[in-house]
Amino acid sequence: MRRIAASLSLTLAAALTLAPGAHAAGRLVVKGHGYGHGIGMSQYGALGFAQHGSSYREILGHYYEQTDVVPLTNAPDVRVLLQTTRRVVLSGVVAAGSRKLSAKSSYSAGASGGRVSLYAASGRRLGTYPAPLRLAAGRGSAFTLRGAAANGTRNGRYRGALELRAVGGRLQAINALGLEDYVRGVISAESPSTWPAEALKAQAVAARTYAVTTNVGTTTDGIDQYADTRSQMYKGVPAEFPSTDAAVAATAGQVVAQNGKPVTTYFFSTSGGHTENVEDSFIGALPRTWLKGVDDPFDAVSPRHNWGPFTFSQATVQAKLKGLVRGSFRGITVLERGASPRIVRAEVNGTNGVTQVTGPQLRARLGLFDTWASFTYISGSKKQSSDDDGGGGKKPEQPSTTVPASTSAPGATISPDSGGATPPTPGDGTGGQAAAPSP
Repeated sequence: MRRIAASLSLTLAAALTLAPGAHAAGRLVVKGHGYGHGIGMSQYGALGFAQHGSSYREILGHYYEQTDVVPLTNAPDVRVLLQTTRRVVLSGVVAAGSRKLSAKSSYSAGASGGRVSLYAASGRRLGTYPAPLRLAAGRGSAFTLRGAAANGTRNGRYRGALELRAVGGRLQAINALGLEDYVRGVISAESPSTWPAEALKAQAVAARTYAVTTNVGTTTDGIDQYADTRSQMYKGVPAEFPSTDAAVAATAGQVVAQNGKPVTTYFFSTSGGHTENVEDSFIGALPRTWLKGVDDPFDAVSPRHNWGPFTFSQATVQAKLKGLVRGSFRGITVLERGASPRIVRAEVNGTNGVTQVTGPQLRARLGLFDTWASFTYISGSKKQSSDDDGGGGKKPEQPSTTVPASTSAPGATISPDSGGATPPTPGDGTGGQAAAPSP
């Protein structure tokens, strides 16, 4: 359902006019629902379904309509970018190409033109090789990559091999491993390992499907996925738990498909009670039959099912919306909402005019948990305008609504958690959640 709030815009425009002589600074109060982009499977909603006895197939069928869970015809390797650095240090590898190495020794590598130079722990150069140089762990074992990786892990352990590519004087450290081992390193980084088995199985299938239907690289750069929320969180061996390994084993090779073809399975933390159409969250994306907004009856188990109100001082909101405010900030008017109803389009109101923005723009600029939000502007003269969030068929709040003093600390800021924290709080990834697909 799409709401074009024309009458609300007129009401707000009138309410935003300051009383004669009122020049004091105002403040913006924001409240909302959900955490993430709102597309596909809500992780907390899946938890709620599992707690109410639904199977992982039923969970996936609810969030991805007109799909089935089917076996893959083949399981590709996955290449995950872990580091981009001048010097890579690792241990636990037994071969560099055809050259044998010791799993007990440490090695380092650096870029040499478009090639890769490999060094022993003593600093002695062992050789210079064409890129990519593949450094393999022993069968059934893992290697250790020293330093910080893009997933936030330091000195992490990973299965498979490390492929080194020289790019502009730096090395890209890419973990190449089998699909099932990759999924083992994703589940607990995206959903807590203590969650019910059916929720973890749903996460396993969604993560596997996302991996085989998306690719962040090109045909030549050898990267399929990022290790962070730009794709989906992947933390390697430290993310493997008996419960999540069991979920991988129970769903081995299974993916979400429509007419036999795997489809992109976006997922996110918290829906607030309803998911969103892909085209109304990733603005410009094409509609997809399996990525339509659906009711999410058990999402209330999430701590971010509802959030706020948060208050921004006039100076804070003016700074956050710099370049979007014409003159002095005087409020936000929502023009269009999607099915959930997350904000599709809105106007930033200023004393010198209005600027049209998208919901994702507002979310990014203000640091909100979600685009399912409502805004109340309170001027220094106590004149107030408000905007209903469209949820549950509620009527718009009246301009005379007051904001409790306990929630109105001027200048308060919002610091949403990032996805894949440890212990993980299902959050804002892409496969996650951060980047929009191409239209």
